[in-house]
Amino acid sequence: MKNFNPADNIQDLQYFGEFGGVNPSISDSSTYTFLSAKTMFDTFEGNAEGCYLYSRHSSPSNLYLDKALAAMEGTESANVAASGMGAITPTLLQLCSHGDHIVSSRTIYGGTYAFLKNFTPKFGIRTTFVDITKLDIIEASITPETKVLYCETVSNPLLEVADIAGLAKIAKKHNIKLVVDNTFSPLSVAPAKLGANIVIHSLTKYINGSSDTVGGVVCASQEFINDLKNVNNGASMLLGPTMDSLRSASVMKNLRTLHIRMKQHSHNAQYLAEKFEKDGLKTVYPGLKSHPSHELYKGMINPEYGFGGMMTIDVGTLDKANELMELMQQRNLGYLAVSLGFYKTLFSAPGTSTSSEIPLEEQAAMGLTDGLIRFSIGLDNDIERTYSMMKACMLELGILDQSMVLAE
Repeated sequence: MKNFNPADNIQDLQYFGEFGGVNPSISDSSTYTFLSAKTMFDTFEGNAEGCYLYSRHSSPSNLYLDKALAAMEGTESANVAASGMGAITPTLLQLCSHGDHIVSSRTIYGGTYAFLKNFTPKFGIRTTFVDITKLDIIEASITPETKVLYCETVSNPLLEVADIAGLAKIAKKHNIKLVVDNTFSPLSVAPAKLGANIVIHSLTKYINGSSDTVGGVVCASQEFINDLKNVNNGASMLLGPTMDSLRSASVMKNLRTLHIRMKQHSHNAQYLAEKFEKDGLKTVYPGLKSHPSHELYKGMINPEYGFGGMMTIDVGTLDKANELMELMQQRNLGYLAVSLGFYKTLFSAPGTSTSSEIPLEEQAAMGLTDGLIRFSIGLDNDIERTYSMMKACMLELGILDQSMVLAE
């Protein structure tokens, strides 16, 4: 683990385009020809390596990106998809069938929560939602029907940290699969190296980084990726969440700068979190010593990439949160928008946006308050200037007290 640096693995991959280009050629075809009928048959059966059949199954462009993302996560293989949910949903449906049970973190992306809470019961798949930080509660929730333990490395939006090594021990003991969504912490955390069986990313976020593409990936063993892509019973093959080749090529280009971007995202978020906390705002960021899992996360991360670019503050009420976000947007400090990983700061009130699928009473139980603002901190060059401008907005709206700031 200490010697594993995912950025080096990405850098060491070198592809040549068809005409010697430094970028691999884009395979802009939906179907592929064969010189013999037998080769087509062998390809259908999965026995003709290097041959392509139909782009819903695989394409050269997608396989280039697959290989790079598997190298990044330290897994045998990977399979890209048209969205993060297009990676999550086939994975869970491949692992579970009627009568099976999932134990999931209660604080996860709203779309994943809705899938597990509202959609999979149609197929007889039941989910128990738990506090992912309580290993004893997690183990007590496992039944003979449990097939999957599901979590996010850093949860959306409350930024709870999963003890992946601890969860992996529980999963191994009970012979179930640990599936980890690592969207918030690429390069920083390598869940497969900590014992996770399957690692998922929404490529839409940090990995692509320019908010112009929707995508996802499943990183896992070659056996599981083959199962997902099986023409007869593979969930990815049959449900069809295929990434377009042009999009794969675009993500591949952006992946090469991920290490530079993650360092800046983390640097800026750490600076703002420390300042906001000092100002008396209720601030949650894994890089703060006040975070309940700070020491755990510190031991999990590759310190070169820091504690990530996601943080939250609580300004008391939804009205106050909305006022602040609208004012910050007017002052060009970022966008009132969902998602994350963009070069500009993005902010939203998750209770009414990315986590709105979670019922209000359950939001309250998990600590998701009305006044919570989730920040995806951008790549600002002068973060001190950004802080001064954000503080001015908070003073103007009475979120920060002028006398407290003057007394510093």
